[in-house]
Amino acid sequence: MIFLVTIFGLIMGSFLNVCISRIPAGESIAFPPSHCSYCGARLKSLDLIPVMSYGLLKGRCRYCSEKLSIEYPAMELFCALLYISVYLAFGLSYQLVKGIAFVSIALVIGAIDFKTQEVYTSTTITGGIVGIAFIIFEVLAHNVNPLSYIAGGIISAIFIGLIVYITRGMGEGDIEIAAICGVFLGIKLSVAALFIALVLGGIGAALIIIFKKRKKSDAIAFGPYLFVGGFIAMVFGERLIEYYLLLF
Repeated sequence: MIFLVTIFGLIMGSFLNVCISRIPAGESIAFPPSHCSYCGARLKSLDLIPVMSYGLLKGRCRYCSEKLSIEYPAMELFCALLYISVYLAFGLSYQLVKGIAFVSIALVIGAIDFKTQEVYTSTTITGGIVGIAFIIFEVLAHNVNPLSYIAGGIISAIFIGLIVYITRGMGEGDIEIAAICGVFLGIKLSVAALFIALVLGGIGAALIIIFKKRKKSDAIAFGPYLFVGGFIAMVFGERLIEYYLLLF
């Protein structure tokens, strides 16, 4: 089963690459079909095998020989690794489907935010709709109380919103990202996700400033940290909370 999850992760990683490159450019993720961003040549099936095509073509376009970004195979591999992690955490279950959906949304929004420091409404609306769809399904199919998820989305958004408007150190898009995390995770895991994100974000910002990659006054994308926190909370959150409570 891990093999199938890996293959699916690689294929989805290839699709998510398309989303990450086209959404900021205002292009459709469906049309035109995959093509070289340099010469415009339409790519054939052999050019689209995740990871392998990049290696076989030695990182260059088959048609114009322009060098291709290592980001493409890296994202495919990273996506597969995350999918495997979710599978190992939840097995073949409903939570696996929900986890994969969250990871996919997180990769697109987080990668775009990291590269452009922009959060696009089209992506956050999609994330919100998917999250709400899971809530509705759980209510209808498993009679789950939706209040935890609703509260998770609202409280996470309010908490990050307060930080945004008080410190002016984040963008308003981070409020939407926090809400998506809350809707997927519920209130308890959302608290863990926010705590992890703030710790990692503080460490990341400090390292960036120390190594002089940016000035203190420069904006730093916080969206990726929120999603990393969300992923860790989703996979390890229950155990982390148990360990934390044992300290008291």
